[in-house]
Amino acid sequence: MNKAILALAVSVGMLTANAAGAADTKNWTPPSYKIYAQTLSDQTMKAHPALLSVTLHGVAPGTPDAYTMFAGSYPDRIGNADDPDDIDVSKKGITIVDPRWHRTKDTSPKFVVLMPMRDAKGENIGLIVYAFKVPVAGNQYERTLYTKALDLRDAIAKKIPSYDALFAPVK
Repeated sequence: MNKAILALAVSVGMLTANAAGAADTKNWTPPSYKIYAQTLSDQTMKAHPALLSVTLHGVAPGTPDAYTMFAGSYPDRIGNADDPDDIDVSKKGITIVDPRWHRTKDTSPKFVVLMPMRDAKGENIGLIVYAFKVPVAGNQYERTLYTKALDLRDAIAKKIPSYDALFAPVK
C-alpha cells in the first residue's frame, strides 16, 4: 500500500512539474539575425522607462497553430509557447487587463495589459503585452495605464505594414 501511495505522489509531482514548466516550452527558434519585431520592442522599451516589458506574440512563420512569443524585452523567453490567455487574445481579439494582485511569484507590483496587436491598416495580427511598473498594488493606476497601453499599441501599429514585415531582417 505504501508503494502505491508513493507512486501516486511521484506521478502527481511529475504532472505538476510538467504543468509548471509548460510556459517555458519552446515551440519556435528565432532566426540568427535580428527581426523587425525585436527592433520595435527595443525601441519601445528605450522610449518608455515606466515599462517592465513589452512582448509580441503570434504564429511565427513555418509554425502553423504554434502560438509563440517572437520578440520582446526578455530575449531568453523568445520562442516560448503562449499560454491559453495569450492565444485567446490573438484568436478572439479580446483584451485582458491584469493588475497582478496577490501573485506570489511576482516580486514587485506590476500592471499587465494583453491586447490585440494591430498593423497599419488596423487589422488584428497577434498579441502585444505591456507590463508597467507600479509603486504599490492597487487599482488607482488601471485607467491611466490601460490608456497608455492603447496609445503605445496604436503608435507601434503605424510602424507595422504587415504581419510578415515583423519577421524581416533588420538592415
